[in-house]
Amino acid sequence: MKRMWMLAALLPLLAGAAESPEDIKKDAQRHRAMAVAHEAMAKCLESGKKPELCQKELLAACKGLGIGKYCGMKHEH
Repeated sequence: MKRMWMLAALLPLLAGAAESPEDIKKDAQRHRAMAVAHEAMAKCLESGKKPELCQKELLAACKGLGIGKYCGMKHEH
């Protein structure tokens, strides 16, 4: 039990030390870029284009940003 309290007390310190302010800034920029790509995906789908074409466009827009074929965002389908 004592170890759990120590871990709980140290966790915020360890988490804060892992990322520098510059890393956090870059992470925020990546999230904004992914959001733009996902908004374009939504507009593509709403336009009536085939989902496969929209997915292809999303993959191109997200190259190097997100993880996997869903640009870092996966939901139920």
